[in-house]
Amino acid sequence: MSSERYTAAQIIEALKATKGMVYLAADRLGCSHQTVYNYIERYPTIKNEWDAQNGKMGDTAELKLYQAIINGEPWAVAFYLKTKGKTRGYVERSEVTGADGDAIPVAFVDYRHGLKSSDDSTDA
Repeated sequence: MSSERYTAAQIIEALKATKGMVYLAADRLGCSHQTVYNYIERYPTIKNEWDAQNGKMGDTAELKLYQAIINGEPWAVAFYLKTKGKTRGYVERSEVTGADGDAIPVAFVDYRHGLKSSDDSTDA
Protein backbone atom coordinates (compact mmCIF):
# COMPACT_ATOMS: atom_id res chain seq x y z
CA MET A 1 0.00 0.00 0.00
CA SER A 2 1.36 3.39 -0.98
CA SER A 3 2.08 5.89 1.77
CA GLU A 4 1.68 8.79 -0.64
CA ARG A 5 -1.34 10.98 -0.26
CA TYR A 6 -1.83 11.90 -3.92
CA THR A 7 -1.81 9.94 -7.14
CA ALA A 8 0.28 11.01 -10.09
CA ALA A 9 -2.98 11.71 -11.94
CA GLN A 10 -4.12 14.12 -9.21
CA ILE A 11 -0.85 16.05 -9.31
CA ILE A 12 -0.91 16.14 -13.11
CA GLU A 13 -4.50 17.39 -13.13
CA ALA A 14 -3.64 20.14 -10.64
CA LEU A 15 -0.65 21.19 -12.75
CA LYS A 16 -2.79 21.25 -15.90
CA ALA A 17 -5.49 23.30 -14.19
CA THR A 18 -2.95 25.85 -12.97
CA LYS A 19 -0.85 25.92 -16.15
CA GLY A 20 2.13 24.45 -14.31
CA MET A 21 2.08 26.90 -11.42
CA VAL A 22 3.32 24.79 -8.51
CA TYR A 23 2.11 27.00 -5.65
CA LEU A 24 -1.38 27.23 -7.15
CA ALA A 25 -1.43 23.48 -7.79
CA ALA A 26 -0.49 22.93 -4.14
CA ASP A 27 -3.35 25.19 -3.05
CA ARG A 28 -5.78 23.13 -5.15
CA LEU A 29 -4.50 19.92 -3.61
CA GLY A 30 -4.33 21.27 -0.06
CA CYS A 31 -0.62 20.61 0.36
CA SER A 32 2.63 22.53 0.39
CA HIS A 33 4.47 23.58 -2.74
CA GLN A 34 7.35 21.36 -1.62
CA THR A 35 5.07 18.33 -1.81
CA VAL A 36 4.34 19.10 -5.46
CA TYR A 37 8.04 19.62 -6.17
CA ASN A 38 8.78 16.28 -4.49
CA TYR A 39 6.30 14.53 -6.78
CA ILE A 40 7.82 16.31 -9.80
CA GLU A 41 11.25 14.96 -8.84
CA ARG A 42 9.97 11.45 -8.11
CA TYR A 43 7.68 10.80 -11.09
CA PRO A 44 8.80 11.27 -14.71
CA THR A 45 5.17 11.53 -15.90
CA ILE A 46 4.56 14.44 -13.55
CA LYS A 47 7.83 16.13 -14.53
CA ASN A 48 6.92 15.73 -18.20
CA GLU A 49 3.57 17.43 -17.60
CA TRP A 50 5.19 20.22 -15.60
CA ASP A 51 7.76 20.73 -18.38
CA ALA A 52 4.97 20.75 -20.99
CA GLN A 53 2.99 23.35 -19.05
CA ASN A 54 6.10 25.52 -18.63
CA GLY A 55 6.84 25.18 -22.34
CA LYS A 56 3.32 26.30 -23.22
CA MET A 57 3.64 29.27 -20.89
CA GLY A 58 6.93 30.24 -22.53
CA ASP A 59 5.41 29.94 -25.99
CA THR A 60 2.43 32.05 -24.93
CA ALA A 61 4.71 34.74 -23.51
CA GLU A 62 6.79 34.76 -26.70
CA LEU A 63 3.65 35.10 -28.81
CA LYS A 64 2.62 38.13 -26.74
CA LEU A 65 6.09 39.60 -27.20
CA TYR A 66 5.87 38.93 -30.94
CA GLN A 67 2.51 40.70 -31.11
CA ALA A 68 3.91 43.68 -29.19
CA ILE A 69 6.80 43.87 -31.67
CA ILE A 70 4.38 43.72 -34.63
CA ASN A 71 2.37 46.51 -32.97
CA GLY A 72 5.54 48.62 -32.85
CA GLU A 73 5.87 48.73 -29.06
CA PRO A 74 9.33 50.25 -28.50
CA TRP A 75 9.90 48.37 -25.23
CA ALA A 76 9.23 45.05 -26.98
CA VAL A 77 11.55 45.82 -29.87
CA ALA A 78 14.33 46.89 -27.48
CA PHE A 79 13.81 43.85 -25.24
CA TYR A 80 13.97 41.46 -28.17
CA LEU A 81 17.09 43.02 -29.62
CA LYS A 82 18.85 43.07 -26.22
CA THR A 83 18.15 39.39 -25.68
CA LYS A 84 17.67 37.54 -28.96
CA GLY A 85 19.46 40.09 -31.16
CA LYS A 86 22.87 39.69 -29.52
CA THR A 87 24.23 37.73 -32.48
CA ARG A 88 23.44 40.74 -34.66
CA GLY A 89 25.37 43.09 -32.42
CA TYR A 90 22.48 44.39 -30.35
CA VAL A 91 23.89 44.16 -26.88
CA GLU A 92 24.30 46.63 -24.07
CA ARG A 93 27.75 46.80 -22.59
CA SER A 94 29.04 48.73 -19.65
CA GLU A 95 32.61 49.88 -19.40
CA VAL A 96 34.01 50.05 -15.92
CA THR A 97 37.03 52.26 -15.45
CA GLY A 98 38.76 54.20 -12.76
CA ALA A 99 38.84 57.98 -12.51
CA ASP A 100 39.26 59.73 -15.87
CA GLY A 101 39.17 56.41 -17.73
CA ASP A 102 42.23 55.04 -15.99
CA ALA A 103 42.61 51.43 -14.92
CA ILE A 104 41.05 50.35 -11.66
CA PRO A 105 43.74 49.57 -9.10
CA VAL A 106 43.43 46.07 -7.70
CA ALA A 107 45.23 44.83 -4.62
CA PHE A 108 45.68 41.22 -3.60
CA VAL A 109 45.27 40.52 0.09
CA ASP A 110 46.46 37.21 1.44
CA TYR A 111 44.20 36.65 4.44
CA ARG A 112 46.00 33.47 5.44
CA HIS A 113 48.60 35.51 7.34
CA GLY A 114 46.28 38.17 8.74
CA LEU A 115 45.73 41.66 7.50
CA LYS A 116 48.55 44.11 6.97
CA SER A 117 48.15 47.84 6.70
CA SER A 118 48.83 49.34 3.32
CA ASP A 119 52.01 50.89 4.78
CA ASP A 120 53.53 47.47 5.53
CA SER A 121 55.74 46.71 2.59
CA THR A 122 57.93 44.09 4.19
CA ASP A 123 57.17 40.42 4.50
CA ALA A 124 57.33 38.80 7.91
